Amino acid sequence: MLDISGNIMSRDAVAAIVTNGRMAVSDQALLPLYLKKTGDIESWLKGRAIDSHRTNSRLLKKALRISAADDIATVLKVNAATITDTYWFCPKDSDLKYENVRFNENLFDELALRGAPDSFNRPYSPTPELTNIGSFEKCWRLVDGRWWMVKQGNDLERFSELFICRLGQALGFTMADYMHEDSTVKSPDFTDGATVNYEAAEGLVGDDEDYLFNFRVFYDLSTALAEQYMQIVYLDTLCFNMDRHTKNYGVLRDVETGAILRMAPNYDNNIALFARGIPQDLNRANDRLISFFRELTEQDRCALSIARLLPVPTVEMIDDCIKRTGISIDSEAVRAFIINGSNQIQSGL
Repeated sequence: MLDISGNIMSRDAVAAIVTNGRMAVSDQALLPLYLKKTGDIESWLKGRAIDSHRTNSRLLKKALRISAADDIATVLKVNAATITDTYWFCPKDSDLKYENVRFNENLFDELALRGAPDSFNRPYSPTPELTNIGSFEKCWRLVDGRWWMVKQGNDLERFSELFICRLGQALGFTMADYMHEDSTVKSPDFTDGATVNYEAAEGLVGDDEDYLFNFRVFYDLSTALAEQYMQIVYLDTLCFNMDRHTKNYGVLRDVETGAILRMAPNYDNNIALFARGIPQDLNRANDRLISFFRELTEQDRCALSIARLLPVPTVEMIDDCIKRTGISIDSEAVRAFIINGSNQIQSGL
């Protein structure tokens, strides 16, 4: 059992009291979804920690003199606070307030992103990088009062992120807005400084990525959420996003009431499409993701009804989205891959 005591906070409201690792709920409505589902404080804290396998995360910990290797010690260094939600951990008998723990600068952005030596030598300052999860080298950067996520990637990874963002927008879906900058892509914080709380789908569905299970969980919450979930898996299918998992899609919640408002914008598409190379079968006759999508629509009539209303990409739309990435690519292959995937999807509806 985790030997910590204090409060799980949402801004300055106590959501739960933790005594020697055991949780007693104070305000069910404000409790993080993951804790509502599991009650597991230790896993919740670990899930907020920077990926220790990232090279630059090791440099960051060294610069900040974090000697303990475990994730919990890492997140507690910044009271488990993040950029994209208002949850944090207040130690027992502490008089800390939310304003004391929320981030207002990041002196280590270049160290987290590129391993920059000048950033390594900066004086200690609480940094959101300690709770910036994910496997790619990235950072949070504050520009004119707004936080931006900046992420590294090769040409194909950056093309995938930018192209899928533009295609989703062209189809009328809610997308995190990505832009190209040097060897990175960047996107503004879609919670706008935690004016809403982002919570990964893991808090609702665990680690179960099955489309039918997810669809029914979201449908039971609201038809609007189910429709928005279908848009995500449809775009994943069109663009062959193998890397969708329950930590990189989720919902936005009202900070004051805890109500689920809507699905979060579609983000994290840099391991989709041709990011791992151009596949030999551009016809997509044996495409596994298309099979998964067909199974969903065959097994649930509501999912089928929603799928039949989803917009179909055109050649002109695809060409325009390719052009707008500003990255050189085999346009003919991209066009064929998306159109053939769309045709396969439509043939099953």
